[in-house]
Amino acid sequence: MEPGTWRGLFTVFMFLAFIGIVLWAWSNRRKKDFDEAAELPLEDDEFVSVNGMPTGKVPQGGDRS
Repeated sequence: MEPGTWRGLFTVFMFLAFIGIVLWAWSNRRKKDFDEAAELPLEDDEFVSVNGMPTGKVPQGGDRS
């Protein structure tokens, strides 16, 4: 096969992959997950403070002091 044929097949393959990703991202099954991910920056984090200075660490498990 000629190099132009390979380039054309590769272009068609990449276009189909792009269309597949777009369909996956916009499917109704993914809406809940993406809505939850969109809210993550707006949630408050609970930081641990030591002697009034925040450590920047989020408490793990049930130990939330």
